[in-house]
Amino acid sequence: MSTVVRAHRLGLGLLLGCGLLFLASCVPQTTPEPVPGALPSRPTNTPPPTATPVFTPTPPASDREGLEGLSLPVERNDLFSTSGACALCHTGMIDEAGADVSIDGQWRSTSKSNSARDPYWQASVRAEVSAHPDLRDTIEDSCARCHMPMAGFTLNREGISAPILDDGLLNPEHELHPFAMDGVSCTLCHQIRETGFGLRPSYDGGFNIDAETPAGDRTVFGPFTVDEAQAELMRGASGFLPVQGLHLSQSEMCATCHTLYTPFVDEVGQVGGEFPEQMTYFEWFYSSYRRGTACQGCHMTDAQGGVRVATTSPTLRSPFSQHLFVGGNVYVLRLLETFGEELGVTASAQDFQATRARTVDLLQTETATISFKEVHVTGSYLTTDVVVNSQTGHKFPTGFPSRRAWIHFQVRDASGQVLFESGGVNSDGSILGNDNDADPSKYEDHYLAIARAEQVQIYEAILRDLAGRVTTRLLHASGYVKDNRLLPQGFEKRAPVKEIRVWGRAAEDEDFTSGSDAIRYSVSLGTGQGPFSVTAELLYQSIGYRWAENLRGGEGAEIGRFISYYDRVPNQPVVVASTSVEVSK
Repeated sequence: MSTVVRAHRLGLGLLLGCGLLFLASCVPQTTPEPVPGALPSRPTNTPPPTATPVFTPTPPASDREGLEGLSLPVERNDLFSTSGACALCHTGMIDEAGADVSIDGQWRSTSKSNSARDPYWQASVRAEVSAHPDLRDTIEDSCARCHMPMAGFTLNREGISAPILDDGLLNPEHELHPFAMDGVSCTLCHQIRETGFGLRPSYDGGFNIDAETPAGDRTVFGPFTVDEAQAELMRGASGFLPVQGLHLSQSEMCATCHTLYTPFVDEVGQVGGEFPEQMTYFEWFYSSYRRGTACQGCHMTDAQGGVRVATTSPTLRSPFSQHLFVGGNVYVLRLLETFGEELGVTASAQDFQATRARTVDLLQTETATISFKEVHVTGSYLTTDVVVNSQTGHKFPTGFPSRRAWIHFQVRDASGQVLFESGGVNSDGSILGNDNDADPSKYEDHYLAIARAEQVQIYEAILRDLAGRVTTRLLHASGYVKDNRLLPQGFEKRAPVKEIRVWGRAAEDEDFTSGSDAIRYSVSLGTGQGPFSVTAELLYQSIGYRWAENLRGGEGAEIGRFISYYDRVPNQPVVVASTSVEVSK
């Protein structure tokens, strides 16, 4: 009997005795120096302690009572269980500071939980399939690997390509729909094996999961050791045997989906090669962060003190990596919260608000700084160097190339009148003066200096097709015409791996360096009277205006739905950093 047919609902009573779900803990890492052009080696890890002394915190009053959001699914097939099965025992978790660090409460409002519900992703899949119907199976199967990984892996195990649209996995009637919509879920990540970590076969959703061991004897990994009695308790209740696996704390774990090559087509619609669409892991590996901080160190921060990781556990474990998965996709989180009932989310509005608050906090406290080197007023001209310093362990922005950051620079006179502005934002989320927002065939160059309002310093990846034309279609993208995203500390502009090099004028800009960019503004003050107020902001959007606008008018319900959401929820940027100064002539 096929794995798909054997999918069935778990009884709640079966799970009442579930044991420990093990969490990826972040630990300092060290690796040898990389060899130019060679595949990176894997960092080593220091094992965390197996336990800390038992401590009984006083749980705060629950702030989840009465909140809306669908229940987590409770399903099981031969390979996976959905998140609701795990949440029954891995909830109500309080750290030693009294904070609720429950896995289900934190995870369900993240992009990982909602990877299949993301309306922008669904619209993008529809757009690519509509443009290239002959490649539909390839497109959908590739996308399902990381956005619907449990369902995709299950089907691929049966030799079946994973469908997404129409009668595919998005359809509630599909047998694997609950597994698909559970996104990047517990028994997917915790079954991933270390085999092939950091090597090419592991990228593009090429994670290794043992599909041969029968249900009831399958292994799940976590950072802590567990005694035999507790391991048997969990296996009896959930069908999974817990085993210590420190590899869950490695960046190579994240690299399985955050290192992505996508195929591109030529002028006649044939696959002509592959494009490095998402290289976050390589950006990190060739930075100084590789020597001390793994991905989990920033995106799964430790709880304060020890935590009982299951309702049946008498022991606190430490360090405990919270399942926050804080990233930078603020706008999609807003859409999921605003249209959550229609999208079938399992998180409440309060859950999403908490995740968005953590996301904004990460952007504003751990991403970048902006400052003035000097500000001079000579005659009727003001001159200053604006310096942006990156604090991330990868390029900023990183990940999907729809993301962008830019400098909003403004000078006002003593009466508050704006004398000069570069990088202002329209109500629709477009940037004043940005050539790409005004015309999809153009793009804004990287600047060494700015003297006119229509010039804007935008840190972004601009894609090109084989003919050199600007595009936002992944299946048309064969390379970059511009990639001046801010570099992490320790990153070389001419990196050993060509996929992550700087492209365009930034490559020749001596002020665009590892971890920093400096740009001169020289503007006319006209007849304005001082003192003058000078402000510089670093702004950020997870979906740039052109990326959304190029979907407008496309066929398909997913596209129409996203555009309707986009028109109703303003795509205003996050202020990542800002600085201001007052000067006189």
